[in-house]
Amino acid sequence: MGGGSVMRLVVGYLATPGGADALALGVRLARTLGADLDVCMVLPTDRPLPAVIPTGDHDDLLTDQAEKWLAEVMPTVPVDVNARGHIAFAESTADGLIREAGRLGAEAIVVGGSGGGLAGSYSLGSVVNQLLHSAPMPVAVAPRGLRESPVTRVREVTCAIGRREGADVLLEHAVRFSSAAGTPLRLVSLVALDPTFGTLRGDVDAVRHRALEHAAHALDVAKSSLPESISVTSTIVDGRGVEDAVRKLEWHDGDLIMVGSSRLSAPRRLFLGSTAAKMLRVLHVPMVVTPRDQSAAEDVS
Repeated sequence: MGGGSVMRLVVGYLATPGGADALALGVRLARTLGADLDVCMVLPTDRPLPAVIPTGDHDDLLTDQAEKWLAEVMPTVPVDVNARGHIAFAESTADGLIREAGRLGAEAIVVGGSGGGLAGSYSLGSVVNQLLHSAPMPVAVAPRGLRESPVTRVREVTCAIGRREGADVLLEHAVRFSSAAGTPLRLVSLVALDPTFGTLRGDVDAVRHRALEHAAHALDVAKSSLPESISVTSTIVDGRGVEDAVRKLEWHDGDLIMVGSSRLSAPRRLFLGSTAAKMLRVLHVPMVVTPRDQSAAEDVS
């Protein structure tokens, strides 16, 4: 995240608690990064053209109601955050948000996690699920209840570093975010010591040793890329599985975790892998999922 012009973030808004969580996270990220917010409500349409003026009583009623919701919520955005609200029309809410983010040149899409699906503080709705499996730009997901947090800025960025393809891109994103935000960066290597196959002790030691080497390398890369004024730390945490490992980390209100898209994703597309999905179940901090090979939204039509 970063760049010469003013950064923009698209908030996928609904007049629901999850929508309020998304807006609260959008405000927190915008304030931290000095970004502008576009608060977007996507309404369904059966038309081939995405933004025609709707006709018919049903569409008019729905549009009128959406305009009222936006008119009610926009004044709640703090005055120090530059925000504007608008309505878009698309057959799919996820596709509509992706298209709007591409059209606006946004750095990321911000959504609320509550809705039904996964367990835990993020019960993902179908829209969030679709975004996490198709968006060509980072998607930030707010845990349930974020709207009630008094925190105004991101306190620290945690980057879950792995050894898979795309790890370098993720680290680059985390470095850019910390640099733009001036926030400390914590690099975390999660070692899941799954005892399923009766792992030999030597194998566990080898896994831990490789994780240590990888974490040390990532720390060097981050330190060489960040201003000296920004604190960078590195830690390795292991557990019987990803959930167990991530629970051992200390978390504070205002923290943010960045994870990479699964190796199953197509280039420049997200795919929420099993590791990130497991983290979502146990974490109560916002998560940003980044594509393996992001090029803003340049191939979004």
